[in-house]
Amino acid sequence: MSLIMLISINLSMIRVLAQTNPRAPATCDIFPRICRGKGSQTPDCCRKQCVNVMTNNLNCRQCGRKCSFGEGCCKGQCVSLMYDRNHCGGCNNKCKKGSFCRYGMCSYA
Repeated sequence: MSLIMLISINLSMIRVLAQTNPRAPATCDIFPRICRGKGSQTPDCCRKQCVNVMTNNLNCRQCGRKCSFGEGCCKGQCVSLMYDRNHCGGCNNKCKKGSFCRYGMCSYA
C-alpha cells in the first residue's frame, strides 16, 4: 500500500468516527453483528432491536409479522396456544395421545 492510500483510509475512518456519537447505544441496524455474539439468544435485528424471529410474537419468522391475540410464535409459526395440541399453553407443550387442548390446558373438562 502506498502512503497516499493509507492516509486516505485513515481520513475516511476519522470522518466516520466523527459522525457517530461514542456515547450513543450501539444498535443492530448499524452494527448487525451485535445480535450474533457468542451465546446470544436473539440473533436477528428488527427495528434496531435484537430478537429471535423463531420465538418473538411481534416478529414471527420475519420482522414486523405479529401473531394475533391468543397466539404465540413457535418455531417461526403463529400458533394458537389455547387450542393447538402440539403447543398447548406454550411452545412445544404437547398433549398426550388421545387428549385435546382447551384454554391452554390439556384435557380440560
